[in-house]
Formats: sequence, structure tokens, C-alpha cells
Amino acid sequence: MYTIGILSMHRILNYGSFLQGYGLKQVLRSLDPDARIGFLDYRPGPPLVESKEGNVRGFARVAKKLSEYSKVDAKVLDKIRFFNHKRTYARRYFPMLGLTPEPNYDRRIDLQIIGSDEVFNCVQANANVGYSRDLFGHASPARKLISYAGSFGNTTIEKIRKYGLEAELAADFARFDDISVRDENSRGIVRELIGVDPALNVDPVLAYDFMRDCHDIPKEMLIEKPYLIVYAYPGRISEKESAHIRRYARENGLLVVCLGGIQSCCDIFIDCSPFEVLALFRDAAGIITDTFHGSIFSIINEKIFITLIRKSHGDGYGNEEKLGYLLDYLKLTGQGTFDLSHDAIEQRLAGSIDYGETRRILGEARSFARSYLERNLVNVRKLA
Repeated sequence: MYTIGILSMHRILNYGSFLQGYGLKQVLRSLDPDARIGFLDYRPGPPLVESKEGNVRGFARVAKKLSEYSKVDAKVLDKIRFFNHKRTYARRYFPMLGLTPEPNYDRRIDLQIIGSDEVFNCVQANANVGYSRDLFGHASPARKLISYAGSFGNTTIEKIRKYGLEAELAADFARFDDISVRDENSRGIVRELIGVDPALNVDPVLAYDFMRDCHDIPKEMLIEKPYLIVYAYPGRISEKESAHIRRYARENGLLVVCLGGIQSCCDIFIDCSPFEVLALFRDAAGIITDTFHGSIFSIINEKIFITLIRKSHGDGYGNEEKLGYLLDYLKLTGQGTFDLSHDAIEQRLAGSIDYGETRRILGEARSFARSYLERNLVNVRKLA
């Protein structure tokens, strides 16, 4: 028996972080049921970008976020449901991943896998992550070190140069036995840093066939009325965007259901498990999202959806790099928009999507992901 440790963003309180960690663990388990697989934690580093409100972490960050969320023009009952969702999330769902309340920093293992998610997004204001060299395998004593579908998010090579990180990141990446990223921006950065073309693998929520193989997803419909899902971080759907969504929903007799975050456009916020989220996506009449994993949840259920793409502004938030690549790679570019107008919603949610080519690409990507991981497991077995 040998040990595998996954170093990821699994303690972030959102469904995408949970399901990508769960998905990678399940793929690894299917490749070698005898391996002992667990999760590793990272120590946050100093943020390189100053937040307008100040860089805070821990309880102070939670309090700050709750204060921001309370300003969203949503129903009082929905706010209560959302606060309860955040308050109890770790206690309810972390045990499903095998996480303990205390972080695990023990890297004395046979194989350390860094990723997936935005593990390499080092130029950001979030003090709960910051610039942490743990996320680049720095000084890891693991016998083998690889990444799987890691992403730099909206960190670009220009930002890395701006903050003088080239030498440190190049030294850390040079220690990897194998490197895998999930988008072209990340691939280009690794190429610039160490002259190596890393493998390009899909996110674990795509690599693991959740809708076929995960038996924790409820089979029954959870909402009887026809509904439209709005999946975004709390309050990130603007009042103008919300007005367009409300109008479209009224015209089409749809209940507006919020998952993950409260929005002013929603009829109801639902506090549910990560597996219930996938069931709700499966049975929705349509989805509007501005997140990477919200787009993936739509795609693996072959639903009609809209992805709202946010442009990056300086060192601030943006999702153009990762979402643009995802939709282009899976031949779904037409489902993305920079402007969530009423016309854009009508145009993209009308009719259906031909998922034939996407299905073919995804099948090949799953095989490639398993091949990448299997060859690294073989190398570890030789050492065990």
C-alpha cells in the first residue's frame, strides 16, 4: 500500500471546491482501490494584491463577508437560509471528503498531487490563500510530486513578472515529476517559466463521470415546478442583470432558484448538499451562471445554460481566462456572454444545445486524464 495526498482548495465553502476534490479522489480510487488517499492542507501566504477593504483572514474575513452578503437585496428568509448554509457547511460536508477539523500538513507520503482548482492563482487579494509556496510544492518531502489540472486563474505571466515571482516559481516547478494544468493561460505560464509543455487535463468534475458513477446523487426531482437556476457567488449578479433574469423567468413561468449564493433576482435560495446540487442542475429548465464549476455542472448534465463572463480589471477579479478556455475547448463558445441582457438570455436559453461534439471531446479528455494519473501511479508503485 502507498499513500497519496491531494493538496487542493477543498476547505473553501463552495460546491465546486468540494466536488473537484471528491471527483479527483474517486478517479484515483478507481485506478487503484488499495492506495491510501487523503487531503493535504496549505499554509496561507501574504496576499500580493491589496484589497480595497483590507486583506483579512479567518473569522475577520468571515465577518466581513457576512456583512457584505447582508447588503444583498434578497428576502430575509433566504438570507437566513444562506447564513445557515455557510455556518454549517464545513460540519456537514467536510467529513464526506474525509477531512478532519485540524488541517493536515504532513507531506511524508509517496505521492503528492497539487490540484485541481486555482491552486496556482498566486496574485490575488484573498488572505486565506495569498501567495503560498505550499501550493507549488515548495520543500515537499513527498517521494513524488505532480499536479493535476492546476490553474493560475486570472494570474497571468505579466502579473508574475510584475511581482517578481519568476525565479521562485521556476525553481518550484522544476522539482515536479509531472505537471498538469487545466487551461491554456496556465500552460503558457509554465512554458514561460521552465520551458516545459505541461499536460492539459480537464477539471475533476469533468474527469469523473458524476452523473453515471456517483450513487449519492438523488434520482428523484427535488422541485416540482419548472425552474431556472442562478448560480453565482452572493450578490455578484447585479441589479440590472437581476432585472433581466426576473423578466425572462416571469415570461416563461419559471421559478428562479439560487444555489451557492443569494441574489436579488431569486424566488428562493436552497441550502442543499453538493450531490443535491447536481440533481437540481439535472432537472432545471435552464441555468445562468458566472462561475467555472456552475458551467461544468450544466455541461455534465447537458443542459441549456448561459455563462456570464467577467473581464479582468488590473489585478482584480476576472474569469475570462478560465471560462473562455473552457467553453472554447468544449465547443460551447456560443453559451458565453459578456452582457447579460434580456435579449442575450432569450437567445441562449431558447431551443437546445447539440452536445454531440462536446460528448466526444469529454470522452477523450476522461481517457487522457486517467492515462496521465495511471502513469504516475505506476511510477509510485515502483518505489513502494
